[in-house]
Amino acid sequence: MHAVLVDGQQSLVWSEVPEPVLKPGELLVDVHAAALNRADLLQREGNYPPPPGWPAWMGLEVAGIVLESPPGSRWKAGDKVCALLGGGGYAERVAVPANLVMPVPEGLSMVEAAAIPEAFATSYLNLCIEAGMQAGERVLIQAGASGLGIAAIQLVKALGGEVMATVSTAEKADFVRKLGADIVVNRTVDDLGAAMDEHPVDIALDCIGGRGLGKQIEKMARGGRWIVIATLGGAITEINMNTFFMRGLKLIGSTLRSRSPAMKAEILARLERTLWDALSSGAIKPVIHKTLPIRQAEEAQAILQRRENIGKVVLTVKNNAPRRSPAGEVKPGRALPDSDTD
Repeated sequence: MHAVLVDGQQSLVWSEVPEPVLKPGELLVDVHAAALNRADLLQREGNYPPPPGWPAWMGLEVAGIVLESPPGSRWKAGDKVCALLGGGGYAERVAVPANLVMPVPEGLSMVEAAAIPEAFATSYLNLCIEAGMQAGERVLIQAGASGLGIAAIQLVKALGGEVMATVSTAEKADFVRKLGADIVVNRTVDDLGAAMDEHPVDIALDCIGGRGLGKQIEKMARGGRWIVIATLGGAITEINMNTFFMRGLKLIGSTLRSRSPAMKAEILARLERTLWDALSSGAIKPVIHKTLPIRQAEEAQAILQRRENIGKVVLTVKNNAPRRSPAGEVKPGRALPDSDTD
């Protein structure tokens, strides 16, 4: 089979790689679509290696068709699924533990389904488990027009919360307002600190960090929880500890990728129970910025590097190689269109 590898010049190359070898309890999934994440850019640079046991190539979330499943699994060959991965999604096929797989919500395409696992699981982990969000709380979501931000805004609104979202352009500001954000801060022209003075937040989901974090966290409501999931704006800040502990604030560092397989499985199970009806009905929707064939992974990642996207960038896989049937025999694969509508 083929996968996207990083060569010595950090270029992305569609290369032949070994077929996945299934471990006990794993499914073999024929990948139809793989969504991009900013973590892919870090991995490409050599700064974010996959956890042990996962393929070396990039890709944290996919959607596709089950080819093989373990005995006693809820899954069978032919099921449409989406999956959370530790790596290996930029490929024609992937092996994934059965408990890290969810059904494609009814009515969604493979492209839309591929955009669900990482963003919605990250949102659920941090807002519901780490922060213990309650209805009526106000939540700051940094980078509100990103794939993660869009998922988080919809999750907060579905759970009865109020959203303050930051964005970087007027176009993105208009988009997140239509999505449901109650307060929008355009970082290029607005002062986030002033907005928080007027509207203190109970929870912050922060992928920016940077020097401003220390001043901003002091402006939270009493008992506020500030969750840092990335430091795109820098890793150094200064915090007034007197204000911090007198107001009972919590600063939490959190990543989904480093969680144990059991913890990831529990997050996905809760996510499926909480949001699948809303996804199937269209009340909550993954937003797709652009879809590109997997051989154009370089162009797709450039969109993220330039921070142009409103929503997710997704790769579609044209699987022309022979593929294995559940019984192990080889069958010809079918060519997938650039925009998968399965």
